[in-house]
Formats: sequence, structure tokens, C-alpha cells
Amino acid sequence: MLPVDEQMRLLMRGVEYGDEQIRAAMDQELRERLGEGRPLRVYLGVDPSAPDLTLGHTVPMYKLRQFQDLGHETVFLIGNFTGLVGDPSDKDTRRPILTPEELEANARTYTEQAFKVLDPERTIIDYNANWLGKLTFADLIQVASNFTVGQFLQRENFALRRERGDPIYLHEFFYALMQGYDAVALRCDVQVGGTDQLFNIMAGRTLQRAYGQRPQVPVCVPILVGTDGRLRMSKTQGNHIALTDPADEMYGKVMSLPDGLIVDYFTLVTRVPAEEVEEIGRQLQERSVHPMDLKKRLAREIVGQYHGPEAADAAEDQFTRVIQKRVSDTVALAEEVTIGLEVPISSLESYGNDLMALLLDRGLVQSKSEARRLMKQGAIDVDGRPITDFDIHLQPGMVIRVGKHRFLRIVDADKH
Repeated sequence: MLPVDEQMRLLMRGVEYGDEQIRAAMDQELRERLGEGRPLRVYLGVDPSAPDLTLGHTVPMYKLRQFQDLGHETVFLIGNFTGLVGDPSDKDTRRPILTPEELEANARTYTEQAFKVLDPERTIIDYNANWLGKLTFADLIQVASNFTVGQFLQRENFALRRERGDPIYLHEFFYALMQGYDAVALRCDVQVGGTDQLFNIMAGRTLQRAYGQRPQVPVCVPILVGTDGRLRMSKTQGNHIALTDPADEMYGKVMSLPDGLIVDYFTLVTRVPAEEVEEIGRQLQERSVHPMDLKKRLAREIVGQYHGPEAADAAEDQFTRVIQKRVSDTVALAEEVTIGLEVPISSLESYGNDLMALLLDRGLVQSKSEARRLMKQGAIDVDGRPITDFDIHLQPGMVIRVGKHRFLRIVDADKH
């Protein structure tokens, strides 16, 4: 195994707790475990709430893979029993309850998809119905006696629902108890999860102490924002990139990301070294490289990971052909209408990267609400590509279309 300091540098990269005191404490606990010189037992749990894994799922999976590559024992836990309740951690409304049959159907391809990130020869697959399904009512009373109602009501999502007067169902409290008991059953040293899982992971620490075990160390990673640039990636929100998406579709979805997510995606869902990601961040900040070029590299990295390098090259070629045709068609149409406007690049400094401000100032939209509505409808194009965010790196030659008949072209005044 690598020296402890080198392992810590890798394992704590990108880790977040939302509290510096918790981070310091967990950093120290993990360092102590690694210092024992033995393989740690590490697990990640995923509920089969939908048929396909998304890039959002891969963020903690990549962290689990780091533990694998360092020689630690890893468990990929499929929550075929916790899924009956559904995790309320990221919801401010009640989750729909799935049936055992729906969960079983969703879980069938999970291991195959997970092995796109994890090493199948070093991954233990387990299912929490193996122990949670055997608990008696007396066992549940014993587990629940370690927590208070107040602890649960302090959770942000429950507190919000209580403030609104929305119902909080008793079975939703069970989820943290069930996930906490997973830690007891697995006797793990470490649990990997998203930042939204910290309460549940801490519940596991509480139960491990109650059952005479050494409490696990939480290693929490950020939540991946979806292609809309606002909400967490979710099939429900329609802003997801599924691991089973065809290469062309996956490439196109990555290219639709707002520029502000480029560094996060390189950091969280690729294997690009940290030093290169820092350089990419610098290039974006200094505008020394066009964001589309960086997104093309990002798309190649992601598609190559799940479909192979040849498929990534083919997807890029297809994307380029389609985009070039859209740009050509948009420019041709812009030249046919009389409402088109031209804006010198020299006058754009006051707008920064704020396309909405430019559209408002030039009269292509009458209000911010109209701009947002048109964007959601896919009615605002930049070079033939519908935008999902108004944070746009404005460049000479760009043609912006709002609706069918409003156009704006950015021109280089020196060459015009």
C-alpha cells in the first residue's frame, strides 16, 4: 500500500462535509485507520430506484474505485430493501413507494453498469434485503431507541415540509435507521456517499456504537448538477446522462452543459489528473481557450470511458457535422431577415458572459421572465444550438436567435 499521506491526498480530494470541524475529525479518523496498515472495508450503497445508473451515481463510485486501487476491500451494496422506503434525503416531498418487483427489475443491470467504473474482480456485491428483511418488530424498536424525533425534524428537507404544513410520513424516518443498520451488518470501516447522505451515515455510526462496533468513517462527495445547470442530476428532472445512453446522445448531452460546470465535471466524473483540471480552470478563467473546445475534450473523456475511444471519436465527428449544419442554416436564415442586429465585440465588456443582459439591452426579449421561458422552450439558439444557461462566453461570429425571427450577430469591428 502507498504511504498514508499519499493515500490521504487521493482519498480526501473532492471530499465535502459542509462543516470544517466534521472534516477535521473525519480526516483524523481515516488517517488513523490507514495507519493500521491493513486493508480497510469500504462500502457504497445505491438504491435501484430507476433502471439506469447516471453520471451522478458515478461520483461516489469513482471514490470507491480509488479505495479499490489502493488495495482496500470494497462492497457495492444494492439497496433492494431500503428502496422500498426511498431515500428522503434529497427530497422536500414524499417519494413514491416502489414495489419489490419494480426494485428487482431495476437492479438487474446495476452490477453490469457499476463495473464500467468499479473493478469486478475486486468488488463484493451485496443486497441489504439479506439482513433488513429478517429484522423483527422487536429489532426495529431496539434500533429506533437510539434516536429522537427531534433529530429527524431538524433535517432541512423535513423542516421545510413541516414549515409548509406538508405531511411527513412515519415510514420516511425508517430510511436512516435502515441505512444505519447496513453499516452494522457490513461491519465496515468507511462508507462512501454523497453529501446528502451525511445524516444517514452518521446514523450508522450511532448504531455501530450501540452494537459494540467501531464507528465507520464517512467519506462524502459533492452532488453532481444535471445538464440544466441548476438541479441535481435526476431522471425525474430529465437533466440526466445515463451510463446506458448511446455514444452520440451522451456526447451531445455533455456538450449541452453550461460552461460553469466544465471544471466540476472534469473533477467529479473523469480520471483527468488534478493538475490538468486546475489548468483547465485557469484557461476558462483567463478565456485563453474556447469553452466549446474544453467541452469537446470532456465529452470525449466521458464517452470514451463508457463506450471506448473509437465511439467517442465517431460521436464527436457526428456532433461536429450536425452543429456545422445548424450554424450554416441559422446564419443563412439570419441573412434573410431584416430584424437582425449586429453587435461589435468591443461593446460586450459591459455584459461579461451574461447573454440575458445582452438580449434585454438589444430588445430581443422584453423581460427576464420572457428570456427564461423562451430558454426552457428551447427557443434561444447560439450558433444553432439551444442554450440551457445564460452564462455564455461571447465570441465574434456568434449568431444568436430568439424565436423564429429575432437574430443578433456578434461582429469583430476591426474586420467588419
